[in-house]
Amino acid sequence: MELEQYFAVIRKWLWLIVACVLVAAVSSYLGTLQMPRIYQATTTVMVGQVLKQRNPDTQDLFLSQQLAQTYADMVRRRPILEGVAEVLGLDYVPSAEDVSARQVPGTQLLEIVVRDTHPERARAVADMIAYQLILQSPTESGEEHQRQAFVQAQLEDLESRIQETQDEIGEEQARLESANIAALQHKLSNYQSTYASLLLAVQGGVNYISVVEPATTPTVPISPRVGETVMLASAIGLILAVGGAFLIEYLDDTIKTPDDVTRTADLPTLAGIARIEGETYPEKLIAVRHPLSPIVETYRLLRTNLQFSSVDKPTRTLMVTSPGPTEGKSVTLANLAVVMAQSGLRVVAVDADLRRPVLHKIFSLPNNRGLSDAILQPNPQVSEHLQATEVENLWVLVSGPLPPNPAELLGSERMGAIIEELKGQVDMVLLDSPPSLVVADAVILGTRVDGVLLVNDVGRTRRSEARQGAEEFRRVRANLLGVVLNRLSRRRGDYHYYHYYQSEDGQRKKRRQHSWLRRRRRPREESGE
Repeated sequence: MELEQYFAVIRKWLWLIVACVLVAAVSSYLGTLQMPRIYQATTTVMVGQVLKQRNPDTQDLFLSQQLAQTYADMVRRRPILEGVAEVLGLDYVPSAEDVSARQVPGTQLLEIVVRDTHPERARAVADMIAYQLILQSPTESGEEHQRQAFVQAQLEDLESRIQETQDEIGEEQARLESANIAALQHKLSNYQSTYASLLLAVQGGVNYISVVEPATTPTVPISPRVGETVMLASAIGLILAVGGAFLIEYLDDTIKTPDDVTRTADLPTLAGIARIEGETYPEKLIAVRHPLSPIVETYRLLRTNLQFSSVDKPTRTLMVTSPGPTEGKSVTLANLAVVMAQSGLRVVAVDADLRRPVLHKIFSLPNNRGLSDAILQPNPQVSEHLQATEVENLWVLVSGPLPPNPAELLGSERMGAIIEELKGQVDMVLLDSPPSLVVADAVILGTRVDGVLLVNDVGRTRRSEARQGAEEFRRVRANLLGVVLNRLSRRRGDYHYYHYYQSEDGQRKKRRQHSWLRRRRRPREESGE
């Protein structure tokens, strides 16, 4: 498939693609509105007091990081969560799935993350989990508090003694008492050494937890993310719609474009006829009812293309058929006959479909006698069976009573003689035949005419049918002129030959041209030219 064909498929199914994207976007948006908002709060704690030391020990750092991993696992344990529920007065225990902990790589920091539908509760639970960890560590134990208090008191006492000793040393230095100064300095050194040891005991705890950054109340939910959810759903809808469109096209083996005709039947497309509105057969005769219609212009184009399709040997007898029934061959023939007659040609439309004739319905003519009578009667005048129509230069030879053996009648010598007789009376003979793949009538007639025109119904005629129909006529060496694509839709992007005439400006210009032609013809008619 070429790039242009891909774009053609997308243009054709653009409505489906847009609809799927809109449905996916709206559905996801409405769905997210029904979902509860989830908020996230984070409390950061530090394990150990190594940072308070002037010269941290590597072993202490390693132990603090190992302890941080242990506390990270304890965060989701039931004793911690039950303690949180008890202190906060919750009527439920927070779920472990809503709580997580992450150690900042290479540090002693531990992040406690809590997700909840209420932002304030998420903050409170995160801070309370940190407090529960502190309770589980020696940080808040009674003995540790007493020891810390004792050491602190000793430090304060030592600080005062050190200060007093330094003052005494200053006084002795003023009196130049060297012996007393040496003794005081020795005493000061002992005080300072003891103070350093006590200070290390206070600051150097490894199994110690402190809150570095309390949780803040979140204001924006982390879930659901409406924008991202809608965009993701729209993207999925787009992918599914485009994939579905190409799958439909792949599974649809009907004729839709001239390229399909060329690849399938190896025939040119002579015209693309839009779908004709109307319920009854007479309403389908658009060339008479609406001669300025853009659709009628495509019939005129078909008439011109048929003239140029066989320049060396002009086509005087043309059969119009289709692979299957109800593909629009009879309506195509009728409107083509009208535009040919309007161009000044003397035309006879022959209803050679002796099984399901419809030309008499299209032209509103009686069908009590016609082609079947002309074939069965010995030496009749064919002109006796022709019926004039409301269109000048156009006559119709209806089917007449339906015979029990249509194929034998159409293949008889008398049928060939009738065709030759009509050729001698008019400029163009158009024959409507049964579908070529249903019965053998069309193939038999195809050998008696100058050219065969196939009608394919867009979206209905299968490629295999179009191919087989063309092969049947090639097998008997009939002259296949081309294909008419019938019942094209008016959607943008569909194949047609009447882009210009579909616009209002184009239609007004065509009306002006027809008015100008009528004004020019009037003087000639009055003068007898």
